[in-house]
Amino acid sequence: MPTTTAAQRREQARVEYDAFIRACPTNQLLDRISDKWVSLVVCALAPGPMRYSELGRKIAGVSPKMLTQTLRSLERDGILARTVTPSVPVRVDYELTPLGLSLSLLLAGVKEWAETHIEEVHEAREHYDGEAEG
Repeated sequence: MPTTTAAQRREQARVEYDAFIRACPTNQLLDRISDKWVSLVVCALAPGPMRYSELGRKIAGVSPKMLTQTLRSLERDGILARTVTPSVPVRVDYELTPLGLSLSLLLAGVKEWAETHIEEVHEAREHYDGEAEG
């Protein structure tokens, strides 16, 4: 019986990824990147690095706690990098990694789609709600 290397086992697992299976790591990743705050942070950082306070101002409605959690999770996943510059006060910048930049292209398309089609969605909701009442 031939043995397989770790690289071969990883490649076999990669071929077998199926996001429709709850335990699949890709399912968990889809859950992460489909979060509204993740989408907005990634889109906000697409043009270039930003400080925490700039992100907080750019992304209306995000609480400091949620912004911090989102930034930490994205850093952990390798989607953004956090750079600390020693100064008074300490300067912390966030920027997308190459992995994050590739994700930003997709999320920018979703954001643009939402901005373009929101009126159609509103109309569909009103139509649906009107039929549900009648």
